[in-house]
Amino acid sequence: MSEKSDRGAALRRGRAPRGGASGRRDAGVRYLVGHTADLKPGESMKFLMPVRGADEECFVINFRGRFHAYVNRCRHVPMAMDWVDNQFFAERGRYLMCQTHNAYYEPASGECIAGPPETCGKALYRVPLEIEDGRLYARPPESEFED
Repeated sequence: MSEKSDRGAALRRGRAPRGGASGRRDAGVRYLVGHTADLKPGESMKFLMPVRGADEECFVINFRGRFHAYVNRCRHVPMAMDWVDNQFFAERGRYLMCQTHNAYYEPASGECIAGPPETCGKALYRVPLEIEDGRLYARPPESEFED
């Protein structure tokens, strides 16, 4: 992880470019998370973002050159996945792992593929990302949380 990133840093709010509005009330709100150059393949970065009226810890990963973001919450029990701060990758970067429950998730889809039986088949809550001029922007998740 880059030393430039600070997981507790305040996000900067901005407006999305025109076009493609989804009709959601917050469709134009997005938050600057960081820069693509600061996140090398196999690295992750945590950030806070308002979700459902409260700051929620999320993380973005660079998996094989593609960026994905999720709410930092295991689908087995709603708690943070990284027991060691900002450590999500396991099995030499092949999977994301909840270090408390040993649940393994596919990095590109967030789907749980191993771990507690009631968790398998569920997916992490995806945080929509946009990349513009080397900047990573996040939007609040579109799906409702079950917990």
